Amino acid sequence: MALKVIGVGFGRTGTASLREALEHLGFGPCYHMFEIRDSPGRAKPWYRIAHGETPDWDAIYAGYNSAVDWPTAAYYPALRARYPKAKFILTVRESDSWYRSALETIYPVSRVLPAWVRRTAPVLRTVYGMIEATIWQGTFHGRFEDPEYAQSVYREHIETVQRTIPAEALLVFDVRDGWAPLCSFLDMPIPEGLAFPHSNEAKVIKGQVRLLKWGWWSLVALTAIGLATLAWRLM
Repeated sequence: MALKVIGVGFGRTGTASLREALEHLGFGPCYHMFEIRDSPGRAKPWYRIAHGETPDWDAIYAGYNSAVDWPTAAYYPALRARYPKAKFILTVRESDSWYRSALETIYPVSRVLPAWVRRTAPVLRTVYGMIEATIWQGTFHGRFEDPEYAQSVYREHIETVQRTIPAEALLVFDVRDGWAPLCSFLDMPIPEGLAFPHSNEAKVIKGQVRLLKWGWWSLVALTAIGLATLAWRLM
């Protein structure tokens, strides 16, 4: 199954809403970072690609009609070559708003656990290693915490996409514009009586960050109590 629609916008530009919209329009299933979140084993091929292995795109996207968000967005030139008939959607928002959102959501998710913990379990090592190599190092070169640099990378990505993908194959899309531009681009009727999806992904991610922090410090506290109890008994 060849991908029909490929999203090339960075995470936190409305990709979750676009995913829902595409599935409503019949372009699902849609591959999103959520697929890796829900099935961590999917991170393995992306990890190998990030470290130089030649990708098997058809295997990665088997069963999917569309793909959005990272890690897909990081490889759009190769995907354009593999799926030349696909349509591309570049989700955008104002750079400062995008940066603040990413800094408060997806970035802390990848930092909430100490590095040594992320390297301990094989699944954590693969998932976090893929994210680090693809996004924070591969895209932002380890400088995401520098707002000026990160935003310059974001703006340069938008400019490069618009320069390299023909206008007839590309929609620059702000999800606040709703169904009309998306449906026009995809030659689909606007769904009657159905509001355009606006996923409150930020709230969910912030909740996940709090949960991870709570879980981590609870583990530390329980370990400390256990060691203290053992030491007392050995005295």
